[in-house]
Amino acid sequence: MDLSLLGDRAWERGRLSVSARLRRLRSKLWMIGQCAVAAAVAWVLPRTLFGHETPFFAPIVAVICLGTSYNQRLRRVAEVMVGVTVGIGVADLFIAQVGTGAWQIALIVAAAMSTAVLLGAGVLMINQAAVQGIVVATLLPGNGGTGRILDALAGGAVALVAATAVPSAPLRRPREEAARVTRELARLLMAARQVALEVDIGKASDLLSRARETETLLSDLRAASNEGMEVVRSSPFRRGSRPHVRKIAEVVEPLDRAIRNTRVLIRRVEVGVRLDETMPPDYLALLDALADVTGRIADEFAANRPPDAVQPQLSQIAEATATASEPLTLSGAVVLGQVRSIVVDLLQLSGMAHEQAAALVPPRP
Repeated sequence: MDLSLLGDRAWERGRLSVSARLRRLRSKLWMIGQCAVAAAVAWVLPRTLFGHETPFFAPIVAVICLGTSYNQRLRRVAEVMVGVTVGIGVADLFIAQVGTGAWQIALIVAAAMSTAVLLGAGVLMINQAAVQGIVVATLLPGNGGTGRILDALAGGAVALVAATAVPSAPLRRPREEAARVTRELARLLMAARQVALEVDIGKASDLLSRARETETLLSDLRAASNEGMEVVRSSPFRRGSRPHVRKIAEVVEPLDRAIRNTRVLIRRVEVGVRLDETMPPDYLALLDALADVTGRIADEFAANRPPDAVQPQLSQIAEATATASEPLTLSGAVVLGQVRSIVVDLLQLSGMAHEQAAALVPPRP
């Protein structure tokens, strides 16, 4: 293999990795700042209200409850507060009776986790019960259970208030991610058309690798969609955005199917190139038209508009697939079949029901 080409690819992957990490950091800046402020407030609150000099548990509980994700924040608050309370209570009870040491820690952890399990806890609550029990047994032994529990409750209260303050960014992000995935889908379709035209084995292999990497984009879209739905459920200030966020969440599945069908299409284009097969010109035109309309859908998502304006163009492509020339090879037949499937996916992406979208793709004679 050409070492210079290998070096170029490594450089490009490294650049994209750094770019992705910086983008991830930017997306988390609000939550990081929110956790930092909540930790400070949670430290000050018990000192002011209860006169506790070192309210150790309050900032810990606040940060764990908020985390760096909007998903299930209210549930996290409840689980962490219960888990911390169980851990503190069990640890104080056992330390008062048997003191501290290795076997006492084992006993405290077992008792705290067992209590959490009996309460029907999830993984987070069980772990918190064990961790806080260890903290009390090793770092903060002594009678102070009530004060510690008050500190934990104060931290949870701060987290609960902070969780309701959510910027508009997580509500915009699902739409932005949908536009990004759809834009990449358009690029893949255009690249597939070019590879099939040029019959270039190297480009075909690179395109197939690139298509396989779209799973990361889909994962980001699913995460953004889940986060957006969680925000409108948990924040009273953002519930008016629920219909819009739900509409974006509904595009995840058809977009997922469109990406998967495009991967199959590209895999078959790559096979055709390896076999030195020529794709019919009207198939290339279909790919060109499909890439164009997919780009328009991405534009509509980016502009925060429903992409239903593309339905007439998709309907024309569907009709064109019915009268397209007969495939001369298996690769051609697969490509044509995948184009027809992708049209259905994009029609659903534009807001149509599956049955209505499928009915717009006429059968081939």
